[in-house]
Amino acid sequence: MTAPSTYGLSSEARNLHWLLTNLVEEVPGIESVAVVSSDGLLLLSSDPGHTEQSRQTRPGKGPRGSSADLATIVSGIGSLTIGAAKLMDLGGVKHTMIAMEEGSLFVMSISDGSLLGVHGSAECDMSVVAYHMALFVGRAGHVLTPELRSELRKSLEAESPGSAR
Repeated sequence: MTAPSTYGLSSEARNLHWLLTNLVEEVPGIESVAVVSSDGLLLLSSDPGHTEQSRQTRPGKGPRGSSADLATIVSGIGSLTIGAAKLMDLGGVKHTMIAMEEGSLFVMSISDGSLLGVHGSAECDMSVVAYHMALFVGRAGHVLTPELRSELRKSLEAESPGSAR
C-alpha cells in the first residue's frame, strides 16, 4: 500500500487515513479498501494515485483492480442491496459479503449512505475481515461529516489530477 499524503489535512481526515492504513496493514488477506460517499464518489482509498497508473498499464481496458473500480462496485452493490431491503421492507442494510472462487468482497454501511468496501483474497478469514471493518465503521462513522467528505474528495482530486471524475 502506498501511504497517502496527509499534509494539510484536518486531524479528522488524517485520523481516517490512519484508520484505513491500519485496516489494510493489520488484517491478513485484505487486497484493497475504498470508502465511498452516498453518491458513489471515492473518498478514501488504500491505493491513492494508482488509478491513473492502472489506466496507463492497461490501455483501453480501464483501471482493473484499482480503487476506482472498487468504488464503482461498492457503490453499485450498496445501491442494489438498499433497493432490495426497501422492497422486502426489512430495514437498513448493515453489510454485504460476497464470496467468490478467487476472492471476497465486503460492503458495510458507515453513515449517511457512505460505504466501506473491502476486496479480500481467497485466503482471507471473512469473519476477521468483517470484524475489523465493523471496528473501522465504529471509529469512523461519527466523524464522516459532509465537511470531511468534501475535504477527502478534494484531497483525492489533488493527488490524481489526470483522473476524469
